[in-house]
Amino acid sequence: MKEKKDLVEIWGDVVELRSLVLAICISSGSTMGAFFLAPSDDQTKQLFFGLAGAVIGFIISTVFIKPKRILKTDENQQTNGQGEHD
Repeated sequence: MKEKKDLVEIWGDVVELRSLVLAICISSGSTMGAFFLAPSDDQTKQLFFGLAGAVIGFIISTVFIKPKRILKTDENQQTNGQGEHD
């Protein structure tokens, strides 16, 4: 039996709540971890370390959290050559 998943809508996209919380935890943990690794007397380095941590967290999230979308296409649909539907 397939278990029911909690879904939430954010910015017009539907995501699984567990994956959202996991991604937020990974990103905030890597951002704050990198921020605190920077020298405390240099705010510029703190900024760049924090930004680097956010990018690293984003990359880790995209590796571990896979999309769960199922795209269905209708073969009867025709396009007019420019990608727009008639």
